[in-house]
Amino acid sequence: MSASGITVAAPGVTPRASAPALWLGGLLAGGIWLGAAAFTAWLPDEIEVGRTQELALLAAVLGGLAVLAALTSGLFGEAGLKLRKAGPWLSVLGLALIGWEWLTAKSGTLPLPFFASPQGLLEVYLEDWPRLGESVLRSLWLLLTGYAIGAFAGFVAGVALGWSKAIGYWVHPVLRLIGPLPATAWLPIAFFVFPTSGSASTFLVALAAWFPVTVLTWSGVVGVNRNYYDIARTLGASQTFLVLKVAIPAALPQVFVGLFMGLGASFSVLVVAEMLGVKAGLGWYLQWAQGWAAYGNMYAALVVMALMCSGLTTLLFKSRDRLLAWQKGTVRW
Repeated sequence: MSASGITVAAPGVTPRASAPALWLGGLLAGGIWLGAAAFTAWLPDEIEVGRTQELALLAAVLGGLAVLAALTSGLFGEAGLKLRKAGPWLSVLGLALIGWEWLTAKSGTLPLPFFASPQGLLEVYLEDWPRLGESVLRSLWLLLTGYAIGAFAGFVAGVALGWSKAIGYWVHPVLRLIGPLPATAWLPIAFFVFPTSGSASTFLVALAAWFPVTVLTWSGVVGVNRNYYDIARTLGASQTFLVLKVAIPAALPQVFVGLFMGLGASFSVLVVAEMLGVKAGLGWYLQWAQGWAAYGNMYAALVVMALMCSGLTTLLFKSRDRLLAWQKGTVRW
């Protein structure tokens, strides 16, 4: 602390907001959500929508929880601090709900059915959850199986390319030729070659993950410091030891970058693949909703897709930080 009373943070350390500011931010967020509940319940709807009272009750519950978290977060340590730090975002989301509600249900400025009200999304989650839930489970299964196959194949191919000059000589030209092609360009061939639409979709998702994982794993293995190999050979290491204990661990940071890129590409291909020849899945659900002009269902599915993709990416980052603790924080999500 300087003589003027101003606290200077150490280099590389982000100053934390004061406890009163975080406390007031949580109370403000709770007040906004309680106001959103009153706004939704008491102001009459301009257009006929359902689930208004349920939406108001949900907003009131969230507002009450935000106020309770602000008042008692000191009892929960780091978790309570995170809740209070989320106060500004919770405030913005509450204001966004009020604006969304006004533009749709309360004033009709944004006409139905092209612009769904908050009640419309809530109605989808409450009434159409069996179909939407089945689509989520089908999409998760397809994504995880295809991504696992593609990531494993890409990892093996990348290690082989980086380690063996002979494999690199023969495979590298093929990789440069077909790798940059979008996986969706293989749609006609995949649905002709594979016996079922499910297996064709799995192949497309795997193909989308395979290319970035292969390239980044390959570059990671090639970029390993040659001194590591020399030291290991001096100590009597075999070829297998050099690959498993030197090359692969040193290349893992690059491998995870490829896994992140492959996950995003796989998710994009998943939606397209599910629009063709399948009877369940988020891509199918989107096409079904669009065909029936059920735009509320479409927006609800988009929200679920965003949360699912973000959640899977977060899990992948958690795995990376756990496995590569010495690099924790160098790549953020």
